[in-house]
Amino acid sequence: MQLSERKSLQFSELLQSLLVASIAVFLGILISFLGVEFAGAIVGIPFVITYFVYVFKNPRIGLISVFHYSFIVNGISRYLPPSVPYGLLVDAIFVITIIACIFSVKKADVARVNNPAFWLSFVWMIWILFELFNPEATSKEAWFYAMRGIGLYPFLQIPLMLILMPNRKDLVMLFKLIIGWSLIAALYSFKQSYIGFDQFDLKWLEDGGKVTHLIQGRIRYWSFYSDAGQFGAGMAHVAVFCIILALSPVLSKKLKVWYWVLFAIIFWGYALSGSRGPLFVIIGGMAVYLAMIGNVKILIIGALIGGMFFGLLKFTSIGSTNYQIQRMRTGLDPNDASLLVRLENQKNLKVFLASRPIGAGIGTGGSWGDRFYKGRWLSTVQLDSWYVRIWVEMGVIGLTLHLIHLFICLGAGLYNITKIKDPQLRTEMIALAAGFFGIMFASYGNQILGQNPTAVVMYMSMVYFFTCKNWVDKDGNILPEQA
Repeated sequence: MQLSERKSLQFSELLQSLLVASIAVFLGILISFLGVEFAGAIVGIPFVITYFVYVFKNPRIGLISVFHYSFIVNGISRYLPPSVPYGLLVDAIFVITIIACIFSVKKADVARVNNPAFWLSFVWMIWILFELFNPEATSKEAWFYAMRGIGLYPFLQIPLMLILMPNRKDLVMLFKLIIGWSLIAALYSFKQSYIGFDQFDLKWLEDGGKVTHLIQGRIRYWSFYSDAGQFGAGMAHVAVFCIILALSPVLSKKLKVWYWVLFAIIFWGYALSGSRGPLFVIIGGMAVYLAMIGNVKILIIGALIGGMFFGLLKFTSIGSTNYQIQRMRTGLDPNDASLLVRLENQKNLKVFLASRPIGAGIGTGGSWGDRFYKGRWLSTVQLDSWYVRIWVEMGVIGLTLHLIHLFICLGAGLYNITKIKDPQLRTEMIALAAGFFGIMFASYGNQILGQNPTAVVMYMSMVYFFTCKNWVDKDGNILPEQA
């Protein structure tokens, strides 16, 4: 190499070094002014770009990300800087996935959106948009935040699932994902109960969580979910999946044992939540299972076992020294203090809503009402029931539409299940329908249907209730490509 070339190379390396150093100094100054969150954002940029590239190559990744994220979104702010709007990241993932679909999917895939599951969500979204003009609701910001879990997410998720994940193999994969995350959540609740809380859990309790999670000196555990009620409901929902899959007539003994073990772990996670309402997820779910299996012997045995369990909780004091069992028992007590308060609230709301057939407006009640409508009477009323929330915010018309939507989906699922002859597919779909009805049933007492991760599983169920008929031939046997 000639001397001039060597000097030129050295000068180039010097410029590169100065450029890198200048960038480092510049970023250091920005971090000193903008904080650690900015540093995290800078470090995360390459990962975000990589994620974008993969989603645009395969939009399914975006949709699967929604499922994964739904399990951690409610608790993630306890462990990361609270200034980031973690809930809005769900919206961002949906938008990215939709854009990726526009550039990559075929017309035949998009044609699958012409499905009752989508049109039901479309009609419901129209009503949500209509509520934007409710004269009682003056805060459009409250409407935006509150309507996402009620209407926007199913409106986005359902067509994406019809396009990207319409097959039985997708259902099986999602079953594994949901059960896997639920197992992790249950084990984390064991850690909270038997080993202890970390500093983030303790801070969450001190910041207000102990008001509802420390009752008579006993803790209601919540894992990494939003609260113990949602955690208990999620565990009960998946416990129904596990017990029904364990009863499959075609699974190997090894797999059956595995599902029974999963059921025991996840059910105990539900018990540690100290939540009473999710008991009705299991009661409702197992009632659907027993009604659908078409086996009189198992129906009678199941009814006897269920009746015995109900009788022990309702009419005896057996197990009362165990806190978890006693909490379940209070859920069946018609004189329970919290139940009486809820019934009194509903009486007052009935008077308030008598002249408001379209409700008081989305975002005017509960926690959103406390944030955006502080000082109004509604903001002081606890909307513990999902259906009471819909009734309050969208009136008797909105509640009627919502119930029609849910029962059409469930009815379609139950009808299509009767056409399925393949025993394993039939068991899987019965598990889905049982869990769906269990959540519907329990949502009368708790506001669980529209919260993650339960909501994502419910919207998934709506899609497969309508598409499962495409997985079998005219005789009800599973098609080879769906096996």
